[in-house]
Amino acid sequence: MSAEPRRTVLVGVTGSIAAYKACELVRLLVQDGRRVVPVLTPGAERFVTRETFEALARNEAPRDIYPHLTSAHLLVVAPASANTLAKLAHGLADNVLTEAALAFAGPVLVAPAMNVRMWEHPATRANLETLLAHGVRVIGPEAGELAEGETGLGRMAEPQAIATLCRELLGQAPGSLAGKRVLVTAGGTREPLDGVRFVGNRSSGRMGVALAEEAHRRGAEVTLVASNISVALPSGVEVVEAPTAADVGRETLARADVDVILMAAAVADYRPAEPRDGKRTKDSEMWSVTFEPTDDVLAELGRRRRNGQILVGFAADEGERGVDRAREKLAAKNGTFFVFNDVSRSDIGFDADQNEVTLVSRDGERTISKRDKREVAVAILDEVASLLGGG
Repeated sequence: MSAEPRRTVLVGVTGSIAAYKACELVRLLVQDGRRVVPVLTPGAERFVTRETFEALARNEAPRDIYPHLTSAHLLVVAPASANTLAKLAHGLADNVLTEAALAFAGPVLVAPAMNVRMWEHPATRANLETLLAHGVRVIGPEAGELAEGETGLGRMAEPQAIATLCRELLGQAPGSLAGKRVLVTAGGTREPLDGVRFVGNRSSGRMGVALAEEAHRRGAEVTLVASNISVALPSGVEVVEAPTAADVGRETLARADVDVILMAAAVADYRPAEPRDGKRTKDSEMWSVTFEPTDDVLAELGRRRRNGQILVGFAADEGERGVDRAREKLAAKNGTFFVFNDVSRSDIGFDADQNEVTLVSRDGERTISKRDKREVAVAILDEVASLLGGG
């Protein structure tokens, strides 16, 4: 079997009851034609023997990992215990797996598995943020019954899902959008009521910023149309301020001659028809405000969309009916696909670190399970790159 770099996967296994699921992951990777090098921590061997992984990988687990680092394209740690996540986050190298991770220059994917309270502990959350900031991909964990009999987030992602993500990573070049121009809108618009008050929404801009950062990482020339963003702006990206819906329309339409448009901003559907110039002084009278619809920027982009251009709309809605409305919007506004997220949930979406979305296209729907918004951005741009023929 060929052992060229892009086909070699280091599979790290840590001390978790979920180690048995890593056996199936190794089997799936071998079935895909990958050269798999198992790398076990001492704790992992308390659950599944080294010989089991060697047999499934058809390859001996190394005692000295360094010769394998130059020939590997991907490092997967599945399961990744809380202890190993902490070591990876802080650069500790006290066993063959953590030594390999510290020395490995390629992409790293981790699949956490632990007790729900360990997963939710602030230290684990901080370690996860550190890993994400370093570019580590994370899949899972999933909710369900845990080894201790508790129920909650902590189950390792299923081997099939991990293998699918491995396929994407092995086929995804860092420059998959090189030479492409990408326009992203982000944040939430604010429509003036008077000189100091406004009508707005809770969008922080995290999702759009994550998309802009990931597109830039893949080599695209990126412009970010930013509406009242409350998170750090990305570096290497042109930023255009657009606080109101009218501003978003003007700035976006002026820059619409690009390869990809990602309309992630929460743009107001309505605005006060007659905003006051100065501050309205409080009194005992009712204040009635008439709202008028804003221009539909996405529909206008759809009308102007040229052949081959990717136009992605975002639909913040509620429940199953929200998916139906996303399908209707896709047809009405001539988008390539829509990203639906359920704003009836408090744990995802607006002003949250994580999201769970459904990609709605003319070919059907695909759900991106709950994960950090940076990981959602990766999944969305994987789809974009695939449609452009670059992923």
